Order: sequence, then structure tokens, then C-alpha cells
Amino acid sequence: MGFRLCAAAIGMGLLVAAPAVAQERDQTERIIDRIVEGEQQFLTRMQSLHPVLETYIQEFASSGAGSSILRDHYLLGRLTITDRASVEAITASAHFQKSGRSKSSEPTGNRTRDYAISEGSRSKSAFSWVPAGWAQMVIPDGNSFNRAMYGFVYSRKEFLGDVRCLVFEVSPHDKKAEGRFLGTIWVEDQGFRIVRFNGIYTGSKSSQIFFHFDSWRVNVAPDLWAPAFVYIEEMNESEKPPESDLRVLGLELGKKSPEARFKAQTRLWGYQNARNGKLDELSDLQIESTAPVVDNSGSRDVTPVESQRLWERQAEQNVIQRLERGSLLAPQGEVDQVLNTVVNNLRATNNLDLDVRCRVLLTTRFETFSIGKTIVISRGLLDVLPDEATLATVLAEELSHLVLGHRTATSYAFGDQIMFNDGDLVRRLHLTLSPQEMDAAAAKAIQILANSPYSSKLGNAGLFLKALQSRVRSLPNLVLANLGNQFASESNIRQLEELAQKAPPLEESKIDQVAALPLGSRIKLDVWTNQISLVKAEAVTFVSSREKMPFEVTPIALHLTRLAIKNGGAAGSPEIPHGQR
Repeated sequence: MGFRLCAAAIGMGLLVAAPAVAQERDQTERIIDRIVEGEQQFLTRMQSLHPVLETYIQEFASSGAGSSILRDHYLLGRLTITDRASVEAITASAHFQKSGRSKSSEPTGNRTRDYAISEGSRSKSAFSWVPAGWAQMVIPDGNSFNRAMYGFVYSRKEFLGDVRCLVFEVSPHDKKAEGRFLGTIWVEDQGFRIVRFNGIYTGSKSSQIFFHFDSWRVNVAPDLWAPAFVYIEEMNESEKPPESDLRVLGLELGKKSPEARFKAQTRLWGYQNARNGKLDELSDLQIESTAPVVDNSGSRDVTPVESQRLWERQAEQNVIQRLERGSLLAPQGEVDQVLNTVVNNLRATNNLDLDVRCRVLLTTRFETFSIGKTIVISRGLLDVLPDEATLATVLAEELSHLVLGHRTATSYAFGDQIMFNDGDLVRRLHLTLSPQEMDAAAAKAIQILANSPYSSKLGNAGLFLKALQSRVRSLPNLVLANLGNQFASESNIRQLEELAQKAPPLEESKIDQVAALPLGSRIKLDVWTNQISLVKAEAVTFVSSREKMPFEVTPIALHLTRLAIKNGGAAGSPEIPHGQR
């Protein structure tokens, strides 16, 4: 009798458990449906957005104890997303294909796939890079990211910053398909939007090659998580990997198998068109009276000197506004104030009566220039500067151009000179000065620094110059300027040799000697508004000298936050099953 009761109880337990399991499975299916639906909505919204896309690649040599950078590559353009991603190049280094589309593109269903690497070239670099291949890593698989093409397996819950995420493993149903995403996705737990995904695309061949990437998105508007950063890495140590591993490593097939040793980063920003801000100004203009507006600021007569200054100011305003509209110049903000303080310290101690302000170029390449009374320095150069004295050294040279009366072309005061599309920004804007002017400014900068509050700390600046000089030839596309003056040119560094002589010997193996920082160390960028701020992370104690990574590309772990946190979520939103929490 007891056995019969026990068996009956077990049977009743199974009857109760079966509906619960089915209910949990149904909830999981609903979540997957929301993920797929959200990604399609994301693609629709992205069709009207064309952010700036910048890719920087560093190739590494293999060695037993570590590695060194062999060469680098650079791409700057505008992203376009339809059912696929492409890029309109603004400028690209030599080993990028000229076309935005891969010459080796092949149809996959009703789509065309582009690849980040095409067939090898005979040049020093082992690869020819395809611009659109770097754009595609901001989406898993366009319009084909659905349950018909992919399987989704729930893995775990995980916080990325302040955002709780559900983590799924994703793989294509067709294991032999080309260009399908294989990897992991992180989905925020309120709107079930993809905020991160990493892995690889399947089906690499001799002329169609994929490699591993980690793609991040940030919350820029309600239910819109926009692509912000992609980290790519292939650091295989094998000299000649077996052919079976080529698809995983992203290597070309052929008589010789080049090493796949590189790291790269793709940054995106400029989603909100800067032009909208000016239109908002116009819409807020209030007409309070029908009487004519009269300028009562002073005398109506203008001297020739004042006319010349106004002309230079007009050219300055035109260039600054064009760079802002092209999303290449950050809006004025807190970083500018830090730079202005350093310049004011230099001015005050040298009795320089100049009204100077600073702005930040949002690109990675190391460059500076001045237009009118505005000094511009690139985000990438700011990122790697180790201290304030080194920053003062960089700014002192541009300040010297203003002291010496050097100026860029005032032809930009003519409106037609800045009326061109973004694709022509690098080609049409010439903000460089002559080698003779650069030499004179470097000599003047040393004088200004000698009279400044930074005079006793210039040893650190000298160390930075030594570290930079040791890498100039292997990083030509990092030190090359897009628009302005090449601070890291060999001739300019030679002119600053006096500072290097004041520095202690450069010892890369010393943990406590930090001559330069990795890329991305200083500046944090709001990808929607282009506003920048200083990174406020705590200092890290190095375990080994390898962790110093001067001038190098590194992975990134974004601290994700929501633009607006919902209270309780939408009614009827599916929850992750209790048994899988």
C-alpha cells in the first residue's frame, strides 16, 4: 500500500513538473523572439544614422619572450547600415582597398558579404584590408539574424557595468554557411536589446577571411543601443598553423601561411548630426520687435589691422564649424578647460599677451594644429601622454606658432572653401605648416618651457619623446597627421632633442618607468553627442613591464549604463525562467 502511495505521489509530481518546465521553455522562447525583434528594430533605426567609423590596426612580430609592433594601418570613414554594413572612406592607409566593397565578395542567399581581409599582397604587409569588413563587425548578421538561421542557448546572467544582462550562445543551424555569426551575445534584461557580442564569422576561405572580435554598444536613446567600440585580436604564436586551424585563426591559404598576429580597434561616434544644434539655435530665435537690430558695441570704423584679425577669425570659425559638423571636433567641454589651464600657465610665466583656447580632435592619429587663436590636439595623442609636463610640451609647440606669427591659410574665410562633403575633409583641409616653421616653433617651445612651471619636470617629457622616437618607423599610420602638423615626425623629435637629453635612459623593462600610455587611457567619448571627458579610473599597479603597453591597442571593458532606467519594465515582458537564473 505504501509503495502504491509513493508511486502515485511521484506520478503526481511529474504531472506538476511537466507544465512548469514547459512554461519556462515558453518564456525562454519569448525572450529569444524579443531579441530577434529588437535587433531588426535596431537595423531600421540605424539606416538613418551615419556615424564616423575609425579603425586602427597594429601588426606584431612573434618572439619567444614577447612581441613588438611591426607596422600599422588606419581607416577613417562613415558607416552605413542597411541589411548589411558598409563604410565610405574619408582616408585610408596604403593596405586598405580603395573600394568600400570587397573585390572578393560573394553572394550568400540574397545578401553580399564583405570580408575584413582579402588576398595577400606582395608588399611588406601580409594582408590587404577591406574597409567594409571592419564595418560588418558592428552587427551580428543583418536581416538574417533570426531563429530560422540561428540557434540560441541560454548560458547565464552577468552584469556589464550597471546593466544586468542575459547571456546566450549563438550558432548558425547550417554549420557550413559562410559569413554567419558564431559566438556569444549579451542582452540587457529590460528591452532585450543586444549590448555586446563576440566571436567570429564562419566560412573563411583563401580570399574571404574572418577573425575574432568583441563588439560593444552603448545606450544613446530609449531602446537604442548604438555600436561604440570593436576590439579585434589574432595573436596566434604558431609560425605555420595546420590548415585545419586556418578558419579559426583568420589566415590566408596558399604556399606560405603568414602569421595572424595583430590587434585592432574600431571606434564609432558622431551619431547625432552636429548640424542639428545650429538648427535648434535658429528655432529658438525670438523676434521681439519690428525695429531694426543695431550693434552698439563700439566704433563703426575698423582699422586695417582689425580687418586682418577679423578675416583670420572668420577663417578660424569656418574651419572649426566644419570640423564640428563633420563630427571630427569635440564640442567645448571639461577637457578643453584642462588644456586651457596648461596653456595659461605657459602664457603667464612667459608674459605672452595672447587670447588662446584649445579644442580636441576626436581621431586617434597623433597631430596638432592651430587655426586663428585655437590650438587643436588629437584625442589619440592626449590618450598616451603620461603627465601634465608632457602635455605642456605638446601644447608649447603650437603656442609657439602663434607667438611667432605662423598661421594657416586664411582662404578658409571664403564660404565656398569649406563647402564639401565629409568624404573630402582630409583632402580639402590643409592645416599644416612648413618644415621651417615647425623647426622655429620647436626651438621657441623649449624657451617657453624653460620659463614655465614645468621646467623641473621635463625629464618625463624627454622620456616620452624617446619612447615615441623608438617606435616612429613601426607606427607610421599612428604618427601621420590627418589634417595638421605631425608632432611625431622624425625631424620634429630631433628639434626637441634637448628635452630628451634631460631625461633618464629609457628602460622599457622597468615597471616603475612609464614613458607613454596605451591608446584610450585618458579620454572617454560620448558616441551620441561627441562630448568628451577624462577617464577617472583608479591607478593600477603593474605586475610586469609588459602591462605598460605604450602606444598599443588594448581590449576594452565598457561600464554600461542605461540612459533612462524603467521602473518595473513593460507590462507582460517575459522573464528568464526561474530554473535558469
